[in-house]
Amino acid sequence: MRVLRVALDVPLATLFEYSRPEAFEVAAGDRVVVPFGTRSRVGVVVEEDAASSIAPQKLKPVTRVLEDTPRLPPQWLALMRFLAAYYQRPLGETVIGALPPRLKSLKPLPKKVRDAAAPLPASPRFIGNHVPSSDQARAIERIAGALGRFEPFLLHGITGSGKTEVYLHLIARVLQSGGQALVLVPEISLTPQLEARFRRAFPEARIALLHSALQDVPRTAAWLSAARGEAGIVLGTRLATLTPLPRLALVVVDEEHDTSFKQQEGLRYSGRDAAVIRAKFAACPVVLGTATPSLETWHNALAGRYARLSLPDRAVPGARLPVVRMLDLHREPADHGFAPGLLAAIGERLARREQSLVFINRRGYAPVLACHACGWTSGCERCTARMVLHKPERRLRCHHCGAEHAIPRACPTCGNVDLKAMGRGTQRVEETLEARFPQARVVRIDRDSARRRSELARTLEGIARGEADILVGTQLLAKGHDFPLLTLVGVLDADGGLVSTDYRAAERLYATLAQVAGRAGRREQPGEVLVQTHYPRHPLFASLASHDYAAFAAAQLAEREAAGFPPFVHEAALRAEADKLAQAMEFLGEAARLVPVPDEVRVYDPVPHVITRRADLERAQLLVQSHSRPALQGFLAAWSERLFATAPRSVRWHLDVDPIEFD
Repeated sequence: MRVLRVALDVPLATLFEYSRPEAFEVAAGDRVVVPFGTRSRVGVVVEEDAASSIAPQKLKPVTRVLEDTPRLPPQWLALMRFLAAYYQRPLGETVIGALPPRLKSLKPLPKKVRDAAAPLPASPRFIGNHVPSSDQARAIERIAGALGRFEPFLLHGITGSGKTEVYLHLIARVLQSGGQALVLVPEISLTPQLEARFRRAFPEARIALLHSALQDVPRTAAWLSAARGEAGIVLGTRLATLTPLPRLALVVVDEEHDTSFKQQEGLRYSGRDAAVIRAKFAACPVVLGTATPSLETWHNALAGRYARLSLPDRAVPGARLPVVRMLDLHREPADHGFAPGLLAAIGERLARREQSLVFINRRGYAPVLACHACGWTSGCERCTARMVLHKPERRLRCHHCGAEHAIPRACPTCGNVDLKAMGRGTQRVEETLEARFPQARVVRIDRDSARRRSELARTLEGIARGEADILVGTQLLAKGHDFPLLTLVGVLDADGGLVSTDYRAAERLYATLAQVAGRAGRREQPGEVLVQTHYPRHPLFASLASHDYAAFAAAQLAEREAAGFPPFVHEAALRAEADKLAQAMEFLGEAARLVPVPDEVRVYDPVPHVITRRADLERAQLLVQSHSRPALQGFLAAWSERLFATAPRSVRWHLDVDPIEFD
């Protein structure tokens, strides 16, 4: 009797064995319905074997095969095995988690989703209205020469250098040869503009859009279009990496440095790193595009593991990188958050009918509401964090756990009715600018004002047409957008990343500032960037002003190597959550002694998280490091097996391999 091992979405580090019925054909990659306890579940057959440790009479048969989707290919199953093993998660969770929600359900698919789409032209037209520059042409030819084999490329192009144009020309060649292209972006907010550009360039090609904000049926339809090979272009966020693509010939990761590519729950994978592995399995090139590479990617390029291609000039003739200046807040004290020089520069742009962008990476009205009489502040009852004041909605919200409640009429401690907003968020900045420039059209874009993708797309289109004078925004506006009339960027509160205890803070700050600075002066009008800071002579700002990423990266890599941080070591974090901090700390202490620690691996003592309590759970973590990735992976595999077998139910835990967050 043949035994089928089936992946199920069950929180156990095991596959489940079933017998194969004689009545129908079933093989690895099939979605099947199986009995599990008193109910039926959807699973995926991962492998078939001739023997089982379970007595044959105790094995239940697979109930039926779901034939409304293509059989998952061996290459895709191999990718799932790799990700599950590397990130130390159960294979069942990994396989089922990679499917769109509708394919995990017993509910039948709608007919319009099940039916295959009509075939498209064999060689879809490419409508390009731009002749590549010499640098772009060299990059296109170099990458195109690798089609048909695995080779990773870092496309290092300054903001506005036309990286998307390189992607389009490469995709055109892939489509003409009958292949599929996978294009990843870090944020859902970047997809409307990019999708529109792709549809203009390839009006006859089928584009599958994949991200978590899609409703179940459209997302399933897009997934099936990609899995059947109907879609020539698959555009999406990190989850698109996990989609079966039978004709995959090119992988593009745009803004590869962005931390949004790292999943922070379940299978904590890096979409960027998974894309590189995906390209390796498919024997195709992968292009990592950015103006500010992650230090890991830059290190790989310096070591020769990635081929580096440069786009040092802006694509529009006459366009230049903006002039970057620091506004010393010791010499120009801020009034209501704005230095006089920044307000004057905004006024000049208004007079010239040009646009300005004021960037502050904090949404809401103010970070905290406080009582100056007794010292009370608006803390979250469920987290060790402050609740953010959202003035238009008259609500206090925790940006960590989502809790919210009405603004109190008086101080809960002393009864004082004169409560003060401390600090600034996008809402308060918007209010200040409207008061200072009453005739200006001020538009705020953050996660509060752009909750619906369609509304955000309309707003961005309006800005591009000149229907705004001053933009106020967070990182939603810092990358991927092209506003022809924008010539000034003002940055508020830039100093936080300079004094953070997180060793990645400087890297993130430089990337954010370089990206938001890149929105200015993308046409013939010169651009200017004004950064308000108390540390105008900091080396990071010097590199930013000279647009010298290489110098910044060299300094950061030297610091990382001296301190023993990635990319010179490999890391994992074991994290625990419990009702009491002592429980989490005790679990971590015992976990550190579960298996022998090799000489090449170092396990540090457990410590509480910076934000110790989140959503009523106390949190702690311990760090594991090694200079040898194989040694670390071997230790993690043995450790993970013991943790799944012995961890108490009173503690929630997970391993985060290659962590990027330590809050």
